[in-house]
Amino acid sequence: MRTRIKTFCLAIIIAAFSAGVSAKTFKIATLAPAGTTWMKEMKAGAKLISQRTEGRVKLKFYPGGVMGNDQSVHRKIKIGQLHGGAFTPGGLAVIDSSLQALGLPMLFDSLDEVDYVRSRMDSVLKQEMEKNGFVILGITEGGFARILSKQPMRDMDSIRNSKVWMPEGDEIGQTVFRALGITPISLPIADVFTGLQTGLIETVAVNPTSAIAFQWHSSTDYMTDVPLSYLIGVLAIQKKAFNKVPAQDRKIVQEEMGKVFKRLNKLNREDNEAAKIALQNQGITFVTPNPGEVEQWRKVSEQSINQMLENGTISADVVGQVRSHLQTYRNSQ
Repeated sequence: MRTRIKTFCLAIIIAAFSAGVSAKTFKIATLAPAGTTWMKEMKAGAKLISQRTEGRVKLKFYPGGVMGNDQSVHRKIKIGQLHGGAFTPGGLAVIDSSLQALGLPMLFDSLDEVDYVRSRMDSVLKQEMEKNGFVILGITEGGFARILSKQPMRDMDSIRNSKVWMPEGDEIGQTVFRALGITPISLPIADVFTGLQTGLIETVAVNPTSAIAFQWHSSTDYMTDVPLSYLIGVLAIQKKAFNKVPAQDRKIVQEEMGKVFKRLNKLNREDNEAAKIALQNQGITFVTPNPGEVEQWRKVSEQSINQMLENGTISADVVGQVRSHLQTYRNSQ
């Protein structure tokens, strides 16, 4: 009897030890400040993942850019200090350029167009990224970027005469600005707030929610009410690290994060509408471009897209699919 009891107890100890060994904590960096809708939803999803996997899989987030810029995050992923991050498409361009197809300048005219195209392209973009070593756990809407500035931007000359910010390493932005005759100032997102305060930069492109979350609106006075590009956020984990957990646990992670991103898409859209009103209430003046300006911006944007396709900055195949779906939708209206 004692032998059986000892054997049973030993089995429990071994099982408990084995469970501890197989447990995995994914360390994920994000620029989103603590307390934002993004972080609240991420933490809620992480809690459910931990519960459903009985602690075998946990997600630990490092908010507010404490892990550095995109280059720093990728470097830390390579050495195993981090396993993933929340990125913009530009932040993942060193891995795969396909995600940038959704954010091409002045591509979409409405969110209805966005919904139609994304319902057909999100799975394609995930497959393309996985080929390059990263698993996308979710793609969420950031909304349309608009010009936020210290002076009203009603024509191209106004923009050219301003100190315009460009995200660090943004090849698409560089191509577009070059086509527009603009010499931008490249800064990591974490330095934009200080740049606006000191006058190093005067004009940024941002969605309403982020303008408030990052407090950029406090150093600006105008927003140009024209959607320049569609923004998305992506949660991606290194495939090699993700595959170290059992298949059933990977499925749970993807299921729960899928629910999170479905909620985020809805919440972010609502938040952007509310943020536009909040910006107006806090003194930001919304302006419209002079007649004919928007059409000129569209022509230059189209030229820059074609140039990027020619030099291989973006995937011709993926952009072709996006354009095809967009045209199908427009023809149906």
